[in-house]
Amino acid sequence: MPNVLFALTSHGRLGETGRATGFYVPEVAHPAEVFRAAGWDLAFVSVAGGRPPRDGIKPDDTVTARFLTDHEAALADTPTADDLDAADYDAVYFAGGHGTMWDFPGATALTRLAAAVHERGGVVAAVCHGPAALVNLTLADGSHLVAGKQVSSFTNEEEAAVGLTDVVPFALETALIERGAKFTKAANFTEHAVADTRLVTGQNPASAARVAELTILQYAA
Repeated sequence: MPNVLFALTSHGRLGETGRATGFYVPEVAHPAEVFRAAGWDLAFVSVAGGRPPRDGIKPDDTVTARFLTDHEAALADTPTADDLDAADYDAVYFAGGHGTMWDFPGATALTRLAAAVHERGGVVAAVCHGPAALVNLTLADGSHLVAGKQVSSFTNEEEAAVGLTDVVPFALETALIERGAKFTKAANFTEHAVADTRLVTGQNPASAARVAELTILQYAA
C-alpha cells in the first residue's frame, strides 16, 4: 500500500500583522480523502515537530471536520524529518498555508527527505504556498528539482489580491521562476494543477484535491 507524507509548516505568525497562520487544513483534508479512497496510507511531518499551527478551518467544511477528528492524535505530535526514512514513503506532499513562506525554504532536513523520495522513484507534490519548499530543494547532482519543469503555486496576482504582497518574505512565483521553473497558472483562485516528471504542483486551495489525483497518477506511471 503506498504511503504519502504530508509536510506541514510550523510557523504560526503572519509577519508583523499580528494575525495567526499555519498550515491550511483543507489543503490536507481534501487531498487526504482522495489518497485514502485510492488505498494510500497517510503520515505527517512538520518542520519543528509537535503540534503544527492551523489555518483555514471553515465551520461548513465537513471534509475538514472529519479529517481532524480522524487524525487528531497524529497531528498533535508530528515528527520532524530527521526522525523519518525516505524509504518508507512513496510521495511527499507539501501543504500550503502562509506559514510555509517563512520556514519551508530553510527546512533542509525536510527538503533532503523529499529529494531522497523523488530520487528513489517517488513523487514530490506541493500546493498553494507549499511550493515554498521547492525554492531550495536540490537533487544529488546539485540541480534544483523545479529547473526545466512545469510548476505552479500561489501566484503573485493572488498574493496581491489577498493583500499580502508586502507581508510575505518573498514572491513565491518569482522565486520559482528564478530557480528555472516553467511557471504555469490560471485565473486567480481557480483550480489549476500540473504534473511533470514526478513533480506535481497546484496553484491554490481549489487545486488541492487535483494535486492528490495527479500524484496518484504519477506514482502509477
